[in-house]
Amino acid sequence: MIAFSLVSCGIGGSKGYVYWLNFKPELDETLQELAQQYQDETGVEVKIKTVDSGSYQDVLQEEMDSDDPPTLFVINDQHSAAEWANYVLDLNETEIQKLQSNTAYNITDEEGKLIAIPYCLECYGIAVNPTLVEKAGFSVDDITDFSMLEQVAGSIHENAGQLGFDAFCAADLDEDNAWRITGHLANIEYYYEQREAEGWQEAPASLTGNYMPYFKNLYDLIINNSATAPKELAAGGHDPKEEFLSGKAAFFLTGSWDYTKLSQSIPDVTMIPYYCGVKGEEKAALNSGSENFWAVNAYASTADQRATIGFMKWLVSDPEASKAMAEQLGNMPFKSATKTENGFLIKQSEYTKAGCYKMDWAMIYQPNVDAYRGSIVKALTAYNSDPSEANWEKVKAAMIDGWAEQYAAVHNQ
Repeated sequence: MIAFSLVSCGIGGSKGYVYWLNFKPELDETLQELAQQYQDETGVEVKIKTVDSGSYQDVLQEEMDSDDPPTLFVINDQHSAAEWANYVLDLNETEIQKLQSNTAYNITDEEGKLIAIPYCLECYGIAVNPTLVEKAGFSVDDITDFSMLEQVAGSIHENAGQLGFDAFCAADLDEDNAWRITGHLANIEYYYEQREAEGWQEAPASLTGNYMPYFKNLYDLIINNSATAPKELAAGGHDPKEEFLSGKAAFFLTGSWDYTKLSQSIPDVTMIPYYCGVKGEEKAALNSGSENFWAVNAYASTADQRATIGFMKWLVSDPEASKAMAEQLGNMPFKSATKTENGFLIKQSEYTKAGCYKMDWAMIYQPNVDAYRGSIVKALTAYNSDPSEANWEKVKAAMIDGWAEQYAAVHNQ
């Protein structure tokens, strides 16, 4: 962790100053417009800087050590929460905390300090183009477990030449897309382990690997039922979202953040859970949680902290501002925020109302996340080139043994 000056910094005068280092590139255009609107209405200067995918933590450390550190930044997981715990304002009893409608996902430390709060709750799973599934002779409603997903995907892939589309979009392992596998798909292993342990309150020191066969089931299905050969996934260069939008594939690994764009081209787009063969999975819902938590710089001036919280309040309570935010983010867990019209989040609500279990985002506990995921990419790349049992054991080692190794490194064990 860097050590920036502990002297309060503020450049906004009595009205204060807001500088949000934004984590979500797809939110940038909306935030720039809202920042200008807020500045025009209040006279408070608001700066938004958006970081490219995959480099947020590095840029955050650089910015925190600069002469103009962020007053508002994003914590993504338990590891980054622990890393920045001493540098954040306790949000307990602040005006923004009092507006929360759902506090279940708040990040606190052992003493009860409220380190960060989620500004959006999201979900992810397998996006489906119902029209393509129907052209292949099936219905989305038929897919309620892995066995049926396997049957549908296999049939589409086998007849791709005649149908004019394939089953899955490319599951690239390049920097822009690997998170879909090493973060989100890997949650199959983590979620079911933590469910078996009746929940995690912090990252466990080790994993059992009991659910790796189920991760393998779905991973194999994805890479072997796509127009892109597994050997071609390492270098990337494909655009899975565009493949889905243009009707080249029926299934796409994504989440609620993509709903707005996908629904513009595929109005009836829907989403199904990560079916992988686990017993009872017909009662599974989507993966649900957040890796987008607001944290306020404890070393910003009082005026800047006040201005920052004021901007946060406006984003979640002003009718037009919260509507613009909700269109991009989906569900914002605040009492006065505009209700979501995001179809994937609505689908998640339908699943849970039917008694299905949510797959919590246990991947937020990944230790030393960049190094850990990097080793998984390396192992999966070898497996894609040669899908032998020996190479799969290396994938398992990267995910299971690698967890213990990175946990020990983080905790100096």
